[in-house]
Amino acid sequence: MLTFIRAWPTDARAAFWGFVAGLALLIGAAIGYYVRVSKGVISTVMAFGAGVLVSALTFDLMDEAYNKGGLDSAIEGLVAGALVYVAANALIEQRGGKHRKRSGSQQAGGADAGVAIAIGSLIDGIPESVAIGASLVAGGAVSLVTVIAVFLSNVPEGLSSSAGMHNAGRSPGYVFGIWAGVIAASTAAAWAGSALFSHASEDLLAAVLGVAAGAILAMLADTMMPEAYEQGGHWVALFTVIGFACAFLLGKLG
Repeated sequence: MLTFIRAWPTDARAAFWGFVAGLALLIGAAIGYYVRVSKGVISTVMAFGAGVLVSALTFDLMDEAYNKGGLDSAIEGLVAGALVYVAANALIEQRGGKHRKRSGSQQAGGADAGVAIAIGSLIDGIPESVAIGASLVAGGAVSLVTVIAVFLSNVPEGLSSSAGMHNAGRSPGYVFGIWAGVIAASTAAAWAGSALFSHASEDLLAAVLGVAAGAILAMLADTMMPEAYEQGGHWVALFTVIGFACAFLLGKLG
């Protein structure tokens, strides 16, 4: 299967892997909406996914950014990505999307809040997908560690957010419609990460990888980790470390 996919054009491969990683959102959403999962389980899975993503953005994205463009491009991109995410997320929070990843009943109702949740989910997911496409260009082949990391982090993200939407009274069509849109946007973002930067200079490519890493790290600190700790307590730290170790091991073995 992998050999068959490697024969595809680079942009098509990027879109495919973006779709695969985004599909985890739908899997998590189905579990969160239809299965009564305890908050402890949700927090554990979220912590594990956060650890996996931290490992991927450290050893795949930032390391690749440093190798391509040096310390300045990598760090400037990292800070820029965090600033853009924080600013965009602040606007979304004001519109009612503050608790979009919460599994409880904190999510607000109303059309405006629904739009904010949808847009906020896009803001969370697009940097990950751009990272997949850009890393394919940077390394010549897709980073399976990055794809797996995004996939594993998307399952608890979809699970927790959809459980919260269910508790807020959202219909199945509404919930799965949001995630279908996010998956489509993630696929397009992965394609764009490859197509737009396939002929970019190494400094620009390094900055793009850094921006993606900064946005992902800011998202983890702002949403996933606080939700995991709030619901799971101190034990989530252990599962975060286990997730990090698994991704690190996978990268070295790969």
